[in-house]
Amino acid sequence: MAQKKIINSKISGRRSRRVTFNPKMARRSFLKLSGAAAAVTTAALAPKLTRKVSAGTDKKEPYPGSKKIKTICTYCSVGCGIVAEVQNGVWVRQEVASDHPVSRGGHCCKGAGAIDMVTSEKRLKSPMKRVGGKWQKISWNQALDEISKKLLDIREKNGPDALHFNGSAKVSNEMAYLQRKFAAFWGSNNIDHQARI
Repeated sequence: MAQKKIINSKISGRRSRRVTFNPKMARRSFLKLSGAAAAVTTAALAPKLTRKVSAGTDKKEPYPGSKKIKTICTYCSVGCGIVAEVQNGVWVRQEVASDHPVSRGGHCCKGAGAIDMVTSEKRLKSPMKRVGGKWQKISWNQALDEISKKLLDIREKNGPDALHFNGSAKVSNEMAYLQRKFAAFWGSNNIDHQARI
């Protein structure tokens, strides 16, 4: 099948020798053979490369006194299912709702990391202000007073359209609704989502 054949050809005034394997094989036949070889290789290696995950072997023990509550992910309007583990009113862990009709046991990356909005160590828990090149914690009242004063100054000098409201992929549907309402009450249509920018 792989017969060598030397083809003499004349390229730009000089003779060259080209070696081909089975020149009678058409492109379509080559693709069929390549596909068959790939299928055989995949079938032979599949048991070695994949293994079945045994359900329940890597599950952690539930927190003492915790409850599992079926709920809906709030990151987008799809409505995927989450099983939240709640202990003393605090969301401590989550699992995929495998029997949910929408998500069918899957999560997107935002849904899988939804608990990080609550439990991440990197999450800010108080307002921060840069003073002299360094960040320092300030009170919520001070932060709200300073921000509202600056916003009102911008509105008085340049009007409501001088401000642009930018959404985020990490906010829930409810937070996005409130942001849009705030922009409307502010008197501006300058609102967009960060994924479009």
